[in-house]
Amino acid sequence: MPPPPAPAATAPAPPIAEQQQGPAPASSNEDLGRLVIHVNYVQIPTIVKDSKGKLVAGLTFRDFQVYENGAPQPLAFFSTSPQPMSIAYVIDQSLPSNIMDKVNGSLGAIQGSLTPYDSAAVFTYANGPKEWTGFTSGQSARLPAVLALAKATGNDAQAPTGGGPFGGCAIVQNGWCVDPNVQRGGSAGDSTFITIPKEIHTLNDAILAAARQLSVLPRDRRKVIYVISDGKEYGSKATWKEVVRYLQTNNIAVYGTLVGESAEWGVGFIDRFHLPFTMYDNILYKYTIATGGDLDTETGTGGIENSYQKITAEARNQYTLGYYSHTSIYNSSFRTVDVRVNRPGLTVIAKNGYYPSAQDYR
Repeated sequence: MPPPPAPAATAPAPPIAEQQQGPAPASSNEDLGRLVIHVNYVQIPTIVKDSKGKLVAGLTFRDFQVYENGAPQPLAFFSTSPQPMSIAYVIDQSLPSNIMDKVNGSLGAIQGSLTPYDSAAVFTYANGPKEWTGFTSGQSARLPAVLALAKATGNDAQAPTGGGPFGGCAIVQNGWCVDPNVQRGGSAGDSTFITIPKEIHTLNDAILAAARQLSVLPRDRRKVIYVISDGKEYGSKATWKEVVRYLQTNNIAVYGTLVGESAEWGVGFIDRFHLPFTMYDNILYKYTIATGGDLDTETGTGGIENSYQKITAEARNQYTLGYYSHTSIYNSSFRTVDVRVNRPGLTVIAKNGYYPSAQDYR
């Protein structure tokens, strides 16, 4: 009698799962007896750059260490595969007219950075956000048509009015200023005080409006808000802390192209400092740091066009790291995240933490 066949060799289980394992879908007949297991899976999209600012490819899971609240976390998932993206473009229409012209001229290049698997929505803001279109295919005919309609003239700063050497009215008719906006005793000033018209830049509200639309999309898509702005913020109903918490809870990253004065060398760094009770001259960089996004600074139309391709490629081609948090699922406090690479001279860009979401506990 021939000997029984030897059992087939079984390959050892890989240390990193090939894909995130979620609960199996249950049919309607199984709803009453379905077992719900609480998990605490955390996904961290990560960008790695060299000293010249170029993306670094070829790293493996062994090159990364992830810490949550200072404690090391073993990786349960690692991927280098690009993911389909849903990008909400947020365009600042409160820019000065000369900067707005450059942005308008660049908007036609946005679609060239997208694939048919991507989806895009368009928002604008000045004094309040406006949604021009919900999410549509990145290569649809609707997207360039909407971007053409979203072009604006910009908003140049007005001269101060009131008393003193800057006061008065140059053109008077029947004792009244031809322009009622500078009429003494009116809302713009009087004979004693100089009133500087307030600039309104509702960046917080615009990012929050885009985030709410992204939050309801499927979890397997990479969710990105792409802001084209000078980063100024004044007059929003939502605060920066409120918006950042919403972004971190819903795994949404903010990227952007910084234009205008904030994109100029030296001026952009100074704009990051904020005086109490004044307008934020550049708050956009804070959003990118908190959510693991990135920012490009450009001053010309050609540079702005190139930044769309550059930043979108960064958002698409990331390392995706995943782990199961040991923090209690009932602890809703902020959790810090620190991603490190064990190779010298590299820069890691990832979100600095997150708030857990009830959606993660299915």
